[in-house]
Amino acid sequence: MGNHHDQPPTNLAASALEQVVRQHWGRLVAALIKTLRDFQLAEDCLQDAMESAVEHWSRNGAPRAPAAWLLQTARRKAIDRLRRDANFRRKEPEISALMALDRETALEPDDMTIPDERLSLIFTCCHPALDEKSRVALTLRTVTGLTTGEIARAFLDSEATMAQRLVRAKQKIKLAAISYQVPEAADLPERIQAVLNVIYLVFNEGYAATEGVDWVRSNLCEEAIRLARIVVQLRPDLSEATGLLALMLLNTARIPARIGASGELVPLDEQDRGLWDQARIGEATALIRATLKASTVGPFLIQAAISAVHCEAKSSDTTDWRQIVLLYDELQRLTPNPVVRLNRAIALSYAESPDVALAEMGGLAAELSHYQPFHAGLADILRRCGKLNGAVAAYEKAIALSSNASERAFLQNRLKPLRHPVSPTF
Repeated sequence: MGNHHDQPPTNLAASALEQVVRQHWGRLVAALIKTLRDFQLAEDCLQDAMESAVEHWSRNGAPRAPAAWLLQTARRKAIDRLRRDANFRRKEPEISALMALDRETALEPDDMTIPDERLSLIFTCCHPALDEKSRVALTLRTVTGLTTGEIARAFLDSEATMAQRLVRAKQKIKLAAISYQVPEAADLPERIQAVLNVIYLVFNEGYAATEGVDWVRSNLCEEAIRLARIVVQLRPDLSEATGLLALMLLNTARIPARIGASGELVPLDEQDRGLWDQARIGEATALIRATLKASTVGPFLIQAAISAVHCEAKSSDTTDWRQIVLLYDELQRLTPNPVVRLNRAIALSYAESPDVALAEMGGLAAELSHYQPFHAGLADILRRCGKLNGAVAAYEKAIALSSNASERAFLQNRLKPLRHPVSPTF
């Protein structure tokens, strides 16, 4: 195997470019959209600049400040494109703005700082005028730079379908003249919630894939954490953003123990806690403690606190289940919904007894009749109560409602011994 110095210059330029784009894509796109007010044009110009980069960098080597070089080149490509545009007159303000920026940076492109407009970009991508799936897709495309193909795979869509969805979302932003900015203070709480929900949707699609073969897709989890870090970095005063970041760090800390040697799902009480990522747990618990002292408490922060109680327990048996039930009480007060009540009932089955929890589950059956985790949770509680016929029926329902292969296999393994109980031998 030769080292990278043996590679042809074009390959070296392409890998240097790939690294820069991976690191700076969101900042570059955001800076371009700020001036151009057009998502598609910004992406096209950045793509043009990347093509120029491979050509120039393979001849002359990568510049000292490659991200700044890309931004400056993309702006010049935008000037060329706008000048060629049939509606040239209407585009004159953008051209003037770009030329002014170009003059400012032409003298010292290496020292040019890339303005950080990513928070405005995130708010634009997560605008309530777009449907939820489009918000997620557009955020992944423009802020984190995932390719259309990668996003399509995450949603099990074809690349063509996802490309159309992205085009429609960009057109909607343009036609509805959605403002490209961080909302005013009065609108911020409502809008930040939409942003955090989108980030959490990205995370959950990676953490427990709703369909397909893989149970965990770590790249999506890491993209969600990266997005949350951007929001926290740009607005450290938003306690719910910090809560979401902490929650995702704690959940990913346990990923190495969630999948067994043969790819099977390992439930929390059977996980090898020695495999958990202690650095992530430490970072998250410090964030939670600091935020709980300073701020009002919201749902993400409480969910992070629940996860922290699990992560700080040395074993499943020493988990402070009573504390978890109390935290669910608080979560239920803030966001009353049946899923919170379901999770509280499961915690109660450990804090008190499966029988007490079973009474709570009865009140949820109608509302959650099509919700797979309800039937999986009910099956486990019935099994622990010794009501095996009921447990078998609940496991069968949970398996029928599950579209993830790893999850189905896990539930089938739980069901098997209940169908064929082993007779005691004397």
